[in-house]
Parts: sequence; C-alpha cells; structure tokens
Amino acid sequence: MELSVESVEAQLAAFRPKTGTMEAWNAAYVRAEDYLRAHRIHNRLHQSRLIQTILESAARRHAEHPALEPTTLAAEETERLMDQWFGEILDAKDMPHDRIAIAGRVALLLCDGSQKWPYAFLDSRAAPAEFVEAMRASSIEAGPDMAVSSMVPREIDLGPITEAAGETLERIEKWPLLRTAVLWALFLAALLAIFYATR
Repeated sequence: MELSVESVEAQLAAFRPKTGTMEAWNAAYVRAEDYLRAHRIHNRLHQSRLIQTILESAARRHAEHPALEPTTLAAEETERLMDQWFGEILDAKDMPHDRIAIAGRVALLLCDGSQKWPYAFLDSRAAPAEFVEAMRASSIEAGPDMAVSSMVPREIDLGPITEAAGETLERIEKWPLLRTAVLWALFLAALLAIFYATR
C-alpha cells in the first residue's frame, strides 16, 4: 500500500528520539538525504520513507549508546540496510561488506535502477522481477583471489645471431687495431652510401 506525502510527513513530524538533540538529528537527516541523493534517489516520497526507517533504527541504537553521534549512526544504518538489500537482490548474503557494497552499487548504476525503478531502492517488497534480473545481470563477477607465487630467475636465450654478435663485439674490444679498422670501414661505407644516394 502506497503512502501519501502527507502521511509520510506526519510520520517524520512524529519522530521524537529519546536521546540526542534535535540539531544532531537534523544533521543526521541531512546526511541520510544526501546519501540517498548520491545514489540518484530523487523521488521525495520514497526518500522520506527511507529516511524515516533509517532515523528510527539509528534512534534505537542511540538510546543504547548515547555517546555516539546520530549522524554517524544514520550513516552506519544506511550502509547496513544497503548491504542487507544488495545481499537479497543479488542473492549474495554471505559476501563481505566491501565486495557487496561495490558489486551492488556497480550493478545499480549499470542497470540504471534508481531511475527505472525508483521505489525499488532499499525495499525488497517493491522490487519487481525485471529489476532483480537487471541487477543480477549487471553485477560483476570477481575473479579468484590473488595467490603468492615465486619466480626463479633464468638466463635469457637471445638466439644464435645475438650470441655471434656478442662474441664479435668482445673480440673487437680485445683488439684495438681491429676495432679502429672496423669503425673506419663503417665510416667509409656510410660515406659511399651518401655519395651514391646523392648522384
């Protein structure tokens, strides 16, 4: 059953946390709203419902741990809800937080879920089958974990031509007169090539 804007606003107006100041909870509201906007959730009615759920959950935790900031709790609750939701949608509940957060956000972005199915975000009951299929088709498959391997250094085999060239250079270096003669021969060959090329 869809709620009207007035009923959602009435619920938010009735939100009275037992601990924390109203300024702190207003800041938590703004943080949750910005977070949803960052995920392209622009539908005001759906935004308000989600923020209501997030703040109520954060308020329960704040009552148990009043030293924590409501803004921090709201951000943590949003992350928790998103991990849980991505796990259900992608059928990957056992995936660690970092991987589910990345895989879920990439899948949501690739299938343009926030725009095509605005009421499905963080609400498994409102997620149509085509949205779930699009999310699962867009989710990235991670490869195997990295493994440590050892590489033994081996001699580089450059083939017979490079061996012959290397041996020739070594001989030329041993005999300075031969080296000079080879250099002069190369110089004269270059001059002859230039001479015949310009004729």
